[in-house]
Amino acid sequence: MEFRLLDLVKAYRMYQQMMRYPHLVDEMRGLFLSALEEAGIGGRAMIEEAVRRFLAKKEEPFSEGDIPDFTGTFIDLYFAHHFSDEQIQNYIHLARKKDAFRRLNQILNMEGVTSGRIKKALKEFCAIPQGNLRISPDEAEGVRVSLINHFVSNQLAFIGIAKQYITIRDIDELLEHSYWNRRRSGRIGGKAAGMFLAGKILLPRFEERDPEIEKYLAIPESYYFNSGILSDFIDYNHLYSFHSQKYKSREAIEEEYENMEELLRRASFPPDVIEDFSVFLEKIGEHPLILRSSSLLEDNFGFTFSGKYESFFLANQGALQKRLNDFMWGMKQILKSTFSPAAILYRRDHNLLDFDERMSVLVQKVVGHRCGPYFLPFAAGVAFSQNMYTWSPVIRKEDGMVRLVLGLGTRAVDRTGPGYPLIVPLSHPLLRPEVSAERIKKYSQKMVDVIHMETGRFESVSYFDILEALDGSDLFHAVSVDQEGHLSPPLFKGQKIDKAQSCITFINFLSKTPFAALMKKILKRLQEAYGYPVDVEFAWDDEKLYLLQCRPLAIREHMASVIFPDHIPGERILFTNDRDLTHSSVKDIEYIVYVNPKGYARLSTFEERMAVARTVGKLNHLLEGKRYVLLGPARWGTTDINLGVKVSYADINHTLILGEIAFEEDGLIPEVSYGTHFYSDLVEARIIPLAIYPDQTGMVFNEAFLTDSPNILPELAPDLAPRAQVVRVLHVPSCTGGLFLQVLQDAENRKGVGFFAPAENRGKQV
Repeated sequence: MEFRLLDLVKAYRMYQQMMRYPHLVDEMRGLFLSALEEAGIGGRAMIEEAVRRFLAKKEEPFSEGDIPDFTGTFIDLYFAHHFSDEQIQNYIHLARKKDAFRRLNQILNMEGVTSGRIKKALKEFCAIPQGNLRISPDEAEGVRVSLINHFVSNQLAFIGIAKQYITIRDIDELLEHSYWNRRRSGRIGGKAAGMFLAGKILLPRFEERDPEIEKYLAIPESYYFNSGILSDFIDYNHLYSFHSQKYKSREAIEEEYENMEELLRRASFPPDVIEDFSVFLEKIGEHPLILRSSSLLEDNFGFTFSGKYESFFLANQGALQKRLNDFMWGMKQILKSTFSPAAILYRRDHNLLDFDERMSVLVQKVVGHRCGPYFLPFAAGVAFSQNMYTWSPVIRKEDGMVRLVLGLGTRAVDRTGPGYPLIVPLSHPLLRPEVSAERIKKYSQKMVDVIHMETGRFESVSYFDILEALDGSDLFHAVSVDQEGHLSPPLFKGQKIDKAQSCITFINFLSKTPFAALMKKILKRLQEAYGYPVDVEFAWDDEKLYLLQCRPLAIREHMASVIFPDHIPGERILFTNDRDLTHSSVKDIEYIVYVNPKGYARLSTFEERMAVARTVGKLNHLLEGKRYVLLGPARWGTTDINLGVKVSYADINHTLILGEIAFEEDGLIPEVSYGTHFYSDLVEARIIPLAIYPDQTGMVFNEAFLTDSPNILPELAPDLAPRAQVVRVLHVPSCTGGLFLQVLQDAENRKGVGFFAPAENRGKQV
């Protein structure tokens, strides 16, 4: 082959670039030669033959030993002739990447290597232009795993998925948004890791992206404050006693937890950490923030810690010093939640006490916009790749479900009242169990969670107050208006709306935006990547879907068909039900704790109702190891004592069944708990949620048995005797002549019953 002058010039320029890295010249030529072979141009034999022809034309004699001296030059000439300048750059960079990769790999595998040294080597690798030639996946996998383990998560189930999607450069970008302690190493924690991974699954760096997902999906601006920061805070203030809290009795944990507030108020962060916080807040500006817990164990397979740790909203307005003080107090509150009774007892129940749990904090700009004095997104909520609440036979559970609210998404994951989130089956987004306008309005959202920018507080405000501040587009997508008993959404943006007759239905949002189809696609893709059902928290604002969180979904193990007796005598039936069923069979229940809904409704003071909640918690502790069920007014676990009993996980974690009873006269209607943090607690603790509607036509409810049978509360716990008018404890065999309560719930056939029968499997739950 004859080379032109242009080829010689091009090869010379290429050689000049190569000689910037003289130790890599041989490696570069090896890559050039491989590229020539793969392109079908020729390999080493072809190059050497060309050298021989060239030397043969010269007058001087040559030997085979002279050929290697010219081979490199001819490789350069052939490569420069056949490949473009861009391709040449890519191959030179590939050799550099391989060299930097080897150094990074070596450093990662050094015993006791510091995070700083790893970050320096990682930065050197990522400083090389990415190009379109990559380290082979087989080589890169080990380094990906080491980086994920060091900076993100050490949970094997997570790493097994993450190594397929999180690249070396992704870790470098994460570190650019991370704050690390100079004295303590740490990771970003489970919640941050789940969100980060989900973003890389849906918007991959190297693979082809789905155009619709790329157009509409966004990740909120996020910053990672790793676990070393709060661990160092404990060291700096000599708060070592905090670490021993988890091994104390429940009573001691609860008592000492109350004293932590003052200890944390007096404690301070080290000066260099305060400086880091201050620089961060100057950089971020006066935009509302949310500080989210992200412990090492959080959002993991088998234990999600739903609602156990704190999140903290900050309006982040005003002078820098005020914003800094608020930020540091938020950090302290999240650290404090690590040692809360609910978190510690949850870990105790799941055999996680001995794990050295550490707390990181994920700081995000709150998604939303200013709406009068309020800051909020248009909508938010939580979505599930599997819909276990299939109240209609047409609903496909594999298409998923959404709990949707106007404003901040806290009302979608917590049991707050009054009002309800909208339950959206993604297979049929406009389908809902209520038919009449009256019932749709009754089960609609009544309060909206916002950040009040003038008071600087997180607040729940009336839907009607928000209406006055919403613009025409938000009204168009959110509401429907009752017109003579028929609910209709607006026909166009800007249509005049009778706000007094309106309610939140999201009909236009679900039918006239890509939200429902997009969410279904995202959930399917995430489930496929995880190999397991998932749930995500999200916000929708300005025609973008923001992904806030992703974790494995807490689901119940599949069980065989529930078998009912051929005949149950009527006098032995305690209740029947056919709504909100969880497929289950719970046998041989010995105790019933019954909070009389009518008695609870008659309590007139906050303290009286909280005393009932404390009584339930004490009974839960006393009946640990016993087979007992807890029945009472809807809604258990609510933050509003007017809607139900305000209990936490620690107050109910030993019951087999948590039953919610809704008498029409009380107006306390069980809320579908599926998808709330409270529901996740029930699933992970293997507690069956139960809904009983005594006034529903065709249902049986033996109220007299629960109200007239002997109440053993005074003898079981004499100090709780004053609550015996509302709280009743029944020893079932003593009340039934030796029979036990059996509860069968067939979700597939919508049939449930609780009845008394001889013991079948003492000590065993089927």
